[in-house]
Amino acid sequence: MGKRDKRRVVEPLGKVDDPRGFWQRLQQYQTWAETRQATARTLQTREEGLMDFLRWCDERGLFYPSEVTRPILERYQRMLFLYCKSNGEPLSVRSQRGRLSSVQGYFRWLNKQGLLLSNPAADLELPKEPYRLPKDVLSAEEVERVMAVPDTRTVAGLRDRAMLEVLYSTGMRRMELCALDLWSINAERGTVTIRCGKGNKERLIPIGRRALGWVRRYQAEGREELLYGKNSRVLFLANDGEGFSPGGLTHHVGRYIRLSGVRENGSCHLFRHTMATLMLENGADTRWIQTMLGHANISTTQIYTRVSIRALKEIHTATHPAGLECMEIDEPSALPDALQK
Repeated sequence: MGKRDKRRVVEPLGKVDDPRGFWQRLQQYQTWAETRQATARTLQTREEGLMDFLRWCDERGLFYPSEVTRPILERYQRMLFLYCKSNGEPLSVRSQRGRLSSVQGYFRWLNKQGLLLSNPAADLELPKEPYRLPKDVLSAEEVERVMAVPDTRTVAGLRDRAMLEVLYSTGMRRMELCALDLWSINAERGTVTIRCGKGNKERLIPIGRRALGWVRRYQAEGREELLYGKNSRVLFLANDGEGFSPGGLTHHVGRYIRLSGVRENGSCHLFRHTMATLMLENGADTRWIQTMLGHANISTTQIYTRVSIRALKEIHTATHPAGLECMEIDEPSALPDALQK
C-alpha cells in the first residue's frame, strides 16, 4: 500500500491575536488565495515557506509585517544561502527560490491590499537557478523491464501495471494520475481528460491502445476487489480502498524501478521524461510534446531536445566529415603507421 503524505503541523506564533501581526495576516492571505482557486499543494507549499520566514522573524523579535525592511529580507536571504540541513548539505537553489518566492508573494499581497504602504520585497533579486537537464531517461527496452515487474496475476499487480502503462503512455504528472476518476479516460476516443493539472489547468491528451488495454483489464478484473464496499470514483485505488497520495505513488512506482534493476532511484517523473525524449527521437514535434506535458512555456519543453542524445549521435555519425572518413576505413592497413602501433 502506498505511503500517505505527512503534512507538517503548523503551530501559531508571534502576536497570534493581533490583527496586524504576521499570523493573522497569513491566515487572511491564505483565505484570499483559496478564493482564487489556488491548489491545495500550492497553499501548503506557500504556507511552509512563509512559516520558515515567520519563525526566523519571531526569533529576532519581529512580529509585524510593517517591521520588515529590505535589509532584513536580504539578511534572511543570506541565511538561506548559508544554511545547512541535518545531513550537512546546503539548501538547493530551488529551495531557496521557493522560500523567497513565498515571502515575495506575501508582501506583494499586503501592499496591494493597502495593509502596507510599500513592498520591501519588490526588488529582491532571487538566486539564479542553474540550468540542468533531466538526470536520466530510460530506453524503450528498460521501460519494458520495469513493466514486467508487477505480478499481473494479483489484483495489486494488475493495478500497478495499468498505472505504469498510463504514466508511460501519457507522461502525466503523479498528482494528475492520482486525480483520475472513472470518467477521465475515454476508451472509445483514446483520450484522457486531465482536470487537476498543474495550476488547475485542464487538458485533453491521447492515450495509447496498450495502456487502454491494461486499464480495461484492471477495471474488469481488479478494481472491484479494491473497493471494499466503498463508493469511490477514483480510478486507481490503493490497497485500503482509497486513492493514492502523490507521495504514496512516488514510493510505490520507485519500488518497481528499483526491483527491475534498471536504476537505483527514480519514480513517476522518470516516465514523463522518458516519454517526451523517446517521442522526440522518433520525430514528434516539440509543440505536440508541449501539449502532452501541459507546459505553459515552450522553453520548458525544449529541454527534451537536449536530452535526445541518441538521435543526435546518429546524426553526428552520419553527417560529420570525420565520421564519414572513418566509415570508409575497412582494414587496419589503411591507417597510418603511427596509428597502428
